[in-house]
Amino acid sequence: MDKIYKFIWVLILFSLPLIAFSQEYTIGEGDVLDIKVYENEDLSTTVRVSANSTIRVPLIGEISIKDLTVSQISSKIEALYEDGYLINPQVDVFIKEHRSKKAVILGQIKNPGQYELRGRVTILEFISTAGGLTEDAGGTATIKRLTASGENKDQIVLDLEKLIKKGDVSLNIPVQDNDSIYISKAKTYYVSGEVTKPNQYVYEQELTVIKAITMAGGFSKIAAKDKVQIIRLINGEKKILEKVNMDEPVLPDDVIVVPESFF
Repeated sequence: MDKIYKFIWVLILFSLPLIAFSQEYTIGEGDVLDIKVYENEDLSTTVRVSANSTIRVPLIGEISIKDLTVSQISSKIEALYEDGYLINPQVDVFIKEHRSKKAVILGQIKNPGQYELRGRVTILEFISTAGGLTEDAGGTATIKRLTASGENKDQIVLDLEKLIKKGDVSLNIPVQDNDSIYISKAKTYYVSGEVTKPNQYVYEQELTVIKAITMAGGFSKIAAKDKVQIIRLINGEKKILEKVNMDEPVLPDDVIVVPESFF
C-alpha cells in the first residue's frame, strides 16, 4: 500500500498543467492547429500539419514547423507577419487535434498493451494509464525507442527506485511515438526455516543475512542462529554455504535456511 501511495504522490508532485504540456509538445504530421491572429480574424485559420511538417498560413503561404513546439510556432508566425505585413502581431496557436501517436508498455504492469499518446505524456503518466505497476515490478523501465519504420533508434534504462521512491523528476521523461516500454520483474530471495515469516522477499541492494532475517520477522525461539545456511546457484549448480556470518551479502535468488536448534 505504501508503494501505491508513494507512486500517486510522485505522479501528482511532478504533473504540470495541461497548458504547459501543450507548449512543450513537439508538433508533427497529422496534428491539427488553430491559429488565432489578434484583431485580424481574416488571418485566423485551422490547419493540418503535412507529411513534410509544413502548414499554410494566410498571406505568408507554406512554412516549415519541423521539430517546433506550439510556442515556437507562434513566435515564428509573429516574426513572419511582422516582416512587412502587420505591426506588433499577436499570434496564438492551439492544438485542436493530436495525431494518432501510440506506445506499448509490457512486463510488470497491471494492464499491458498499446496506448494512444494525447499530447505530452510522461513515463509516470503512461504507467498510470496502464493501471500502475504490479507487486512484482522491479527497479527498471527499459524504453526501446523506434523510428516510424520500426527500426531501433535508442534504448533508455530508467531507475524506477529513484523516480518513484526518491522523486527524481529528471527521470520522468516524455514517452514518444512508437516507444516500447518494458517494466522489469523484481529480483527476489527466500528465507525459510526457523523465522517468524518464512517467505519470498523482494531483493534490495546491500542486503545482508541479518537484514534478510529481520525482514522475515526475526529468528524463532528454536532457531539455530549459528548454523544459518545459504543455498546459492553458482554456474548453474546449487551450492550450500554453511554457518554463514550475519553480515554475509545476500544475492538475488539466494535461499536462506535457518535450521532448528535441538539443544
